[in-house]
Amino acid sequence: MGYQIELRHLRYFLAVAEELHFRKAAEKLFISQPGLSRQIKLMEEELGVVLFERHNRKVALTKVGAYLKVEFELQLKTLSHTLENAKLLHDGKKGALKIGYVGSAMQDVIPNLLLSFEKNHPNILFNLKEIDNQNQIEGLLDYSLDIGFVRLERVPRALEIKTILKENFCLVLPKDHLINKDNFKSLSQFKAASFILFDAKYSTSYYEKVMQIFDDCGFTPLISHNTIHASSIFKLVENNFGISIIPKSLAQKRGHKIKFIELDMIPQKTTLSVIWNQKNTNPILNDVLELL
Repeated sequence: MGYQIELRHLRYFLAVAEELHFRKAAEKLFISQPGLSRQIKLMEEELGVVLFERHNRKVALTKVGAYLKVEFELQLKTLSHTLENAKLLHDGKKGALKIGYVGSAMQDVIPNLLLSFEKNHPNILFNLKEIDNQNQIEGLLDYSLDIGFVRLERVPRALEIKTILKENFCLVLPKDHLINKDNFKSLSQFKAASFILFDAKYSTSYYEKVMQIFDDCGFTPLISHNTIHASSIFKLVENNFGISIIPKSLAQKRGHKIKFIELDMIPQKTTLSVIWNQKNTNPILNDVLELL
């Protein structure tokens, strides 16, 4: 690549690649359409490739253009990530860490981690966001997240994964339910019950493990509700819409009229893992991983 191509040319290219329409891209960039067309043409000449196929008024990416779209988007996000850290240093912060997590990680794991980390690393800005497993993977791949806490067993090859917590499942029942810790024998006692479960989209591997519990008990559950929030599960159970199965780390009443029975007799366990991108250069990330 020659030195005539500047950062603005990459932005011009990505705008056209996104819109697949020169006029709309020009409006988005606040430049003239002829000017944009000229800059893209110069970029193609400089690179010695064709980026767009132009047929009448239709615009489409060539194979080269499609490849560069993905690469340039990633490079610009990486650059933006670097500049954000530089701005934090300028403002007196030592860095920032963008954390994604599933709800159960916020019960103990993340608060304990942050408290321990801040003792030796003051002036760090933490940005926390509760999001599902798949969106955490996407965020780590495009650098909008630095680290994630997920309930997954496999991740894309570009990411690293390490299990940090292995725990039992718990049964969630209304407070006045006839079954309690003393007379509970097996999940098969609930063949006729309605179940409220975490949505399979939240974590396919987690959902499959819960289904294995039912398989081992010899029945298929009647699922009345799916949700992605533990608070919704507790509220529904409290109001007798069904019962549920959750990770032990979520087994906290918090004012709800519910009770928990730990399923410590079954082989299935649920794991909480930390995941990160091997190519992430955020120096704070390495310090957190060492602490973990």
